[in-house]
Order: sequence, then C-alpha cells, then structure tokens
Amino acid sequence: MSDLLSAYEEYLKTEKKASENTVSSYMRDVRQFAHAMEEKGISLLEVVARDVNEYVHQLSRRGKSPATVTRSVASIKSFYNCLVVQGKADGNPARDVAPVKVERKLPQVLTGREVELFLEQPECTDLKGYRDRAMLELLYATGIRVSELIALDVDDLNLPGGVLKCMSKGKERIIPLYPAAIRALSEYVHNIRPQLVESLDETALFLNMSGERMSRQGFWKLIKHYQEKAGIQKDITPHTLRHSFAAHLLENGADLRSIQEMLGHADISSTQIYSRLMNQKIKDVYRKAHPRA
Repeated sequence: MSDLLSAYEEYLKTEKKASENTVSSYMRDVRQFAHAMEEKGISLLEVVARDVNEYVHQLSRRGKSPATVTRSVASIKSFYNCLVVQGKADGNPARDVAPVKVERKLPQVLTGREVELFLEQPECTDLKGYRDRAMLELLYATGIRVSELIALDVDDLNLPGGVLKCMSKGKERIIPLYPAAIRALSEYVHNIRPQLVESLDETALFLNMSGERMSRQGFWKLIKHYQEKAGIQKDITPHTLRHSFAAHLLENGADLRSIQEMLGHADISSTQIYSRLMNQKIKDVYRKAHPRA
C-alpha cells in the first residue's frame, strides 16, 4: 500500500504539477480511504465501485460537509487514474461515483475603500513596513495566489516593463502592474531587499526578517495583523484580495476571458462566479433602491 501511495504522491508533484496544498489534501484523502479499506480487509487493488460508494456514504453519515466528501471522491478518482496510467490497475472503481452536489458560495470581496484602507496599514518607517506594503500592493495588483506570491523570484519581476511573470502548474502568465505597485516594489527591490538578504545566492523576491524566503504561514500572520490594525470586520485571507482583484476588474468593465487569463484559471467556469457576484450586487441595490421592491 505504501508503495502505491508514494507513487501517487510523486505523480501529483511531477506529472500533474499540483500545488503543495493540493498534494497535501489529496494524499490525506487517499490515506484515509486506504485506511478504511484496510480495516475492511480490502486491498487497494481489489477495491470495486461498491466499496467506494459505501465509503462516500459513510463520510456523509459521519457529518462530513458536501465539499469535503466531493473532494474525497475527486482524490480517490485521481488516485486510481494514476494507477491505471502507470499500469498498476485495470480500471478506476471510482469512475462512476457521483460527487455530492455542492452549492458554491459567492466569494467575499472588499469594497474599494476597504482595499485602500487595508493597503495603507503597513507603515513605511522600517524594513518590514516597506516589504509588507510591496507584498500587499503586488497581491492586489495581480490577483495571484499566496503560493505563487511566496514562490516568486527577483527575476520574475520586470519593473521597467511594468509586468510580473508568474509560473503555476508549468504554465507562465504575464500580469500588468499598476503604478502604485510598481513604486512600492521598486523601493523594496532596490533599497529594502538588499538589507534583508543574507546570501547572494538567494533568489526569492520576498524575504522574512531572517533573510529567507517568506513562508505561507508568515504571510498569513501578516494579513491577519493588518486586518486587525485596519479595523475591517470582514475576515480577510490572502484569497480575499484575489477575489477583490477579479471582482473589481469585472465591475469596471474587464471581460471574463482576460480575468481568467490573469487569474490562471484553467476553466472559464471558475471565473464566472464573479459574474454571479456582480449579479447579486445588482439585485441587492435594486431591492434597496426600488420603491416597490
């Protein structure tokens, strides 16, 4: 069993170019499934569709959310797809298992004023303040994921050209930067980062105060700190700025295809949720403003 799981983990990393978070989630799901099969005395290579269906129903009975159950189904399907591709299994027993229908929630976004307030919080009086301002400006300017943000290298930034190169899942996308972000990044790259870096071989764009690449956890703490400092009641996460970036572009006339390209969405359906968000906003305005609503 351990050999199959190890092979699958390597498949996710090298073949699928999955993010660290995706690998962690899928491996956790498959390990839980493997453990459940082991308790029933069933080898992973002996699993049939009935076993997968029973496991999925068991998850629901244990109170797991529809989103969690749906992800587990996707993980198990992906695991067996890997085994089929590698010639270790003849078929995928999870192929016809239907995922649980999940009502996708509309993302929470910040208003334009809330974004301004949030971006104003880092005080450019020390190294950390300049660095934090540059990070937050870049995140809102480009809508990139936090995993992409902390993975950036200095060479990914083209300040004279006013663009950022972002690599994700083996694909490259070029995203423009607005003037305020260019100014904050220029100050950081030329005057602040040289004071933080410990090794000349360090390629990371954003560094912690020890001179090493910024971690996901470190950036998360930074976000929560500035949310509290700004007194914004909404629960801000790194993804909130990504959602706000997309929603504000759409609100100001950008087309969905362009937003899809900048966000790095493989499927336009992932981007269309922002249209639903705008439609909901229009309905809310109508209900509040129309005299007969």
